[in-house]
Amino acid sequence: MAQSDDMFGDDDYPAYTMGRAAEITNSSQDFLRRLDEAKLITPFRSAGGHRRYSRYQLRLAARAREMVDQGTALEAACRIIILEDQLEEALRQNEEYQRRRQADAS
Repeated sequence: MAQSDDMFGDDDYPAYTMGRAAEITNSSQDFLRRLDEAKLITPFRSAGGHRRYSRYQLRLAARAREMVDQGTALEAACRIIILEDQLEEALRQNEEYQRRRQADAS
């Protein structure tokens, strides 16, 4: 288990209950359940089976809420966010690859 100091800086640590997550993202608990059904976020489960959300997941949920509020269908918003996330990760990996390649060439 991570040290408590490490948890404060960990965007993936499931620190928020469903009620608090809904409050933070200005959405309903049902909206969060629908994001789970749409496969945008999969909340962690406590030992008692309660959903727990990380800061990273809350950012995705807030982005989805914003897009839905602007008229984008929920499923489309989730797909767009997933694709944006995948693109960001691919770009990050490409940068890392390029840095290693340049270091090897030196």
